[in-house]
Amino acid sequence: MSNRIRCTCQRCNIRGLMGPVIVVTVGVLFLLQEMRGGYFDFTNTYPVILIVIGLISLASAMASGEGHVSSAPPVPPAIPPTQGVPPPPTSAAPTSYLGQGQ
Repeated sequence: MSNRIRCTCQRCNIRGLMGPVIVVTVGVLFLLQEMRGGYFDFTNTYPVILIVIGLISLASAMASGEGHVSSAPPVPPAIPPTQGVPPPPTSAAPTSYLGQGQ
C-alpha cells in the first residue's frame, strides 16, 4: 500500500463514487437492451450516462469541502537572496553571429 494520505471530506467521497456509478449505469443499460430491446437500445439510452455524470458532479460541487486534505506536495520556503554576492556580469549581446545568413 502507498503512504498517500486519503481525503475523507464529503466532496472527495462523492467524487470517488463516479467510476463505480458509471459502470453500474452502463451495466443496467446493457441489461435493459438485452431484456427488452426496441426502445431500450443503447443508442437511445446513452444520454442517461451523461445525466448520471452531471448529477454526481453537481452533488460533488454542492458537498462540503470541510476537512479536505490536499494531495499536492508541500511547497518549500523561498530562499532569501544572499548578502554580499555580486550579481553576475552583464555583457552586451553581439550584433551578428558567424554563419547565420552571411
